[in-house]
Amino acid sequence: MSVFIPRAMQPTLRDILKIFPSATICGPRQSGKTTLCRKEFPELPYVNLEDLSNRQFAIEDPKGFLSQFPQGVIIDEVQLVPDLLSQIQVIIDEDRFQGLDNRKFLLTGSSNFTLLPQVRQSLAGRTAFLTLLPLSTHEIINGGYTDFSANKEIIKGGYPAIWAKLEENSRIILENYINAYVERDVRNILNIEDFRKFAIFIRLCASRIGYELNKSSIAIETGVSVPTIERWISVLEATYIIYLLKPWHGNIAKRLVKTPKLYFYDTGIATTLLGINTEEQLIGHPLRGSLFENLVINNVIKYGYNKGLSENLYFYRDKSGHEVDLIWEHSNGFSAIEVKAAMTYNSDFRKNLDYLKKLLNDKINESKIIYNGDAELKGEISVSNYKNFPAL
Repeated sequence: MSVFIPRAMQPTLRDILKIFPSATICGPRQSGKTTLCRKEFPELPYVNLEDLSNRQFAIEDPKGFLSQFPQGVIIDEVQLVPDLLSQIQVIIDEDRFQGLDNRKFLLTGSSNFTLLPQVRQSLAGRTAFLTLLPLSTHEIINGGYTDFSANKEIIKGGYPAIWAKLEENSRIILENYINAYVERDVRNILNIEDFRKFAIFIRLCASRIGYELNKSSIAIETGVSVPTIERWISVLEATYIIYLLKPWHGNIAKRLVKTPKLYFYDTGIATTLLGINTEEQLIGHPLRGSLFENLVINNVIKYGYNKGLSENLYFYRDKSGHEVDLIWEHSNGFSAIEVKAAMTYNSDFRKNLDYLKKLLNDKINESKIIYNGDAELKGEISVSNYKNFPAL
């Protein structure tokens, strides 16, 4: 049995298409982009350009292909036929000239690497960009799944198929995802001859979650050059497997050159690569704290994306060893967030937040401790369970 889990982005998508004639939704494969579009706009026809017959028609006659859809259309993997984008631009401009606004285009793609440059060139000012990631903790809860632990969520990750198909084994789904999607997309982009080395590389990335990225070390262990590692990292970023969290610094230029931390967009993918199959394995694993931290930061990123926003997120670390897991920069200042995987609150959790508050004075307007326990404490430094953060 498969069920639809409501997505937090649904009202955002509806509102955007009241303003724009088109919306472009990027995100990893199987994150729910197509389901979201078809649920919100069931009246629109749907075309998948992975289907060779659809793709061939679109390539040979873009104008004729789009003429089938006078009210608009949902097109999956639109980057596979770049000429369609130019024709969609022509249609939108003509509709605007005639004062028409009833035709809508929903475009999806699973890779920033190929999709966004093409769309921005052809549809600048005509489309809104959204990013849909796998389910957030709030979406899982709102979908009716309330009886789960942080350990279970870390292992299962957030891909909708895992939570919607209750009878399925999550590990099988994730293994197939890695084999069918990650390896296929990477092969298409990089044309790697020795895929064994790339398999080592991606598992090494998983073993460094929450740590500052050391490309030289990964290159040595993988047996390739540092430029190769840089290229591979860029592809993993572009295909929504990993992201790099930059260090915060008062000097914006220095933020760009200092060493970032590495995280995965989905903890289920990471635990699969690490060979963590059970909660018992996770509890005793040295990366459990880093994986919990990854889960919390992912929720903050999804919170912004679901509202059509891209959050400014950093971590803080200085030469004296003071570290704060997340600095959330917004229009009113900064939120400093410390993440702890423990289920029991300890007053020592606040020491780095206290230090940062004194250092930055009035720049920090909110300090929070996010942990795995049940106590909810308010005050100068608030304490919250990860399932309640960030608040919707």
